[in-house]
Amino acid sequence: MRPVLHADCARARLRRAVSTPCEVVRERDFKLVGTRVLDLSTKGMLLETDLSVLTGEDLVVSFKSPSSERWYDCEATIARVLHGRRRVDAKRAVGISFVSLHLLDELLLCEELRHAPVTGRHLAASAMLGSLPRTRLS
Repeated sequence: MRPVLHADCARARLRRAVSTPCEVVRERDFKLVGTRVLDLSTKGMLLETDLSVLTGEDLVVSFKSPSSERWYDCEATIARVLHGRRRVDAKRAVGISFVSLHLLDELLLCEELRHAPVTGRHLAASAMLGSLPRTRLS
């Protein structure tokens, strides 16, 4: 169970536009799913992929911090598959939800992402829903 300290942190849910080395493999056969992060948050990432994958598949994720030499390793699950058919989708991608990111790693990552820009897709979706954060997040 997550402490309230970080569970209610609005900044933790924001997706940040970062470019960082990563390697994501499918757990059942260790086939490479992707190496290019499109956006990142403490809860998951959007990953560019050419591999056909299914929602719910288990993954092993390893990625480098965008602002330090630290590497993060965790298990994850495919939350959604973007097929690249919409105008806003540049390429085929998968939304990945982190399952086993350690709480201390999550807190460190949140702090490291603090000054990274919020993704354009995230801002556009929030504006359409009228749910832009009304509090200062930095």
